[in-house]
Amino acid sequence: MSELPSGWARTTLGTVADWGAGGTPSRSEPNFYGGKIPWIKSGELNSRYIKTTEESITEEAIKSSSAKIFPAGSVAIAMYGATIGKTAILGIDASTNQACAVGVPVEGLIGKEYLYRLLQNEKAAFIEKGKGGAQPNISQSVIKAHEIGLPPLAEQTRIAAKLDELLAQVDTLKARIDGVPTLLKRFRQSVLAAAVSGRLTEEWRANSALLDKGSELHQKIKDAHVAAGGHARGNASSPTEEAHDLSPEDLPDSWDIAELRDMCVPGRPITYGILKPGPELKEGVPYLRVADFPGNKLVMANIRKTSSEIDQQFKRARLIEDDLLLSIRGSVGRLIKIPSSLEGANITQDTARLSISPLISTDFVYWALLADSTQRRMKNATRGVAVRGINIGDVRALQIPLPPRDEQTEIVHRVEKLFAFTDQLETRVKVAQTRIDHLTQSILAKAFCGGLVPQDPNDEPASVLLERIKAQRAAMPKARRGRQAAALS
Repeated sequence: MSELPSGWARTTLGTVADWGAGGTPSRSEPNFYGGKIPWIKSGELNSRYIKTTEESITEEAIKSSSAKIFPAGSVAIAMYGATIGKTAILGIDASTNQACAVGVPVEGLIGKEYLYRLLQNEKAAFIEKGKGGAQPNISQSVIKAHEIGLPPLAEQTRIAAKLDELLAQVDTLKARIDGVPTLLKRFRQSVLAAAVSGRLTEEWRANSALLDKGSELHQKIKDAHVAAGGHARGNASSPTEEAHDLSPEDLPDSWDIAELRDMCVPGRPITYGILKPGPELKEGVPYLRVADFPGNKLVMANIRKTSSEIDQQFKRARLIEDDLLLSIRGSVGRLIKIPSSLEGANITQDTARLSISPLISTDFVYWALLADSTQRRMKNATRGVAVRGINIGDVRALQIPLPPRDEQTEIVHRVEKLFAFTDQLETRVKVAQTRIDHLTQSILAKAFCGGLVPQDPNDEPASVLLERIKAQRAAMPKARRGRQAAALS
């Protein structure tokens, strides 16, 4: 520990507080639980003050276990596992489980608010000391021996008050920053809603001489399917009643409504893939599952391989670059665009391959499928209980707004420009969140090295406090050792 500020003294946590740990009464004894004594578990050390608990125990449980009652104003700290270092002030007389160490501040030497903040600052040090096993853990002896710098009592009060002021400001800032990703998500969906309704390019249409209409493009893609022999019987099935409810009244006059099957390349109909991929192989044909594109992001490291024999059975579902892959079972509506590196890969029965016609912008279809209105139509067609999914017939019949080709290009340009802007904001938000997290710790660190509030030469030095407390303890009769218990009314 570096040199201490004027009036401070070097000591240990075992000197400034009386420490103990709780216990867990036997669960096999029903009369141990449901009593009047609040019982705190380490996972409940989430707020500054604990005033209510999930469970309570009886006086009999106190007598028959290592559980103890600690007075309100004590400060608890978690000693084990993922919660190590979490701390809270007891706002009530309560007992704890064995994963909590509880310090009763020595009156006249350290304040509970100061001790609470001090333990917050020391969390990283306790985690470091607890390393070595499967999960970090510390003991009461480690806590008691932990060295600290102790300021005068009056300065402790000033430090705790200043920390409350500054950390409240940090919490407010953090809450605002943490809310930005939700706002950005809403903004992205509002952009897509404007894109598929025509509002995003309303001004563009007014200032552009459209050479064709969506209905003309629609007729071209339908004629292409007729020329290729038309849709196979299964690909032309009727959709689920009332699942697809897009109306021409929702769209500009120059737009039309197309079914997803018509927007695909003739001869490459919408299809699902492999039913049973078999055992995972080190070498083979890659195949994509819904799990491979969480959050509409492809994770190449997770992709598995199947045999060429199984792939051959489902060659109809092979992928080419720029195909779209839509999840149709489980998490319905996930979507990715296939990169060139996965050309020739296959898919599973939980996904549907969409090979979009060159007459239409694949990127426009991609954004249209991710719009809330399209996702809602897919949700309306989703069926099942244990595993929910959308029938491949409903995917083929899915309604997609169809603007003229030039307007599709303009919509994609505007969506991608706006999304690039939101991506930049999201990156900045993540940086800001990291800085705010560091700010909290830097404020605490500054407080406990004496740099947050000025020292007052009129304050009684901490060394005098320690000597007085030491003398008082020496003069007190030694308490008889035994189990602590108390009755709460």
